[in-house]
Amino acid sequence: MSAACRAAAFAVVLASLSPAHAATSDEDIVVHVRKDGPLISIEVQCPVGAAPEILWEVLTDYAHMERFISNLESSRVESRVDNLLRVHQTGKASRGPLSIRFDAVREIRLVPQREIHSRLLSGDFVAATFVTKIVEGAGGARIEHAGAYVPNMWVPPVIGPALIEAETRKQFAEFRAEILRRAASTR
Repeated sequence: MSAACRAAAFAVVLASLSPAHAATSDEDIVVHVRKDGPLISIEVQCPVGAAPEILWEVLTDYAHMERFISNLESSRVESRVDNLLRVHQTGKASRGPLSIRFDAVREIRLVPQREIHSRLLSGDFVAATFVTKIVEGAGGARIEHAGAYVPNMWVPPVIGPALIEAETRKQFAEFRAEILRRAASTR
């Protein structure tokens, strides 16, 4: 694979560390990706329209996340002390003919029912930090997600952010689909 193809594939992997898809459409999921030198910043607004408790249940279901997030092959909680978790996830991100495997160990700090703070401990990136919030509003709760990555390889300035945006939107659509599936099963 050429260096440009590897870089584009890596850009897809960058988005895979983000948690979070409409049942049929993801057009209302707002994703902003910014590249500033090696730093990739991501902001997401994902309306869900379900009870906050169900959002929390799905967003923190690390032991089963590979069942509903398509690019994850494994997701397991390695340790937990109160609201501090160590989570190891592996997978394969693909976009068109580009594909790359990833491996990441993250420290997850939970602020129950409101926020998830994530920090890369080891893996295929130099650094990554994120905060995911559950925000209540008219019509149900929404997910707000923001963070930044420093990849360990060059990300092309135009195609990289576009691929990261598409993969991030897909992930949040998958989270939302699982949230809505669980919400429907509790009725």
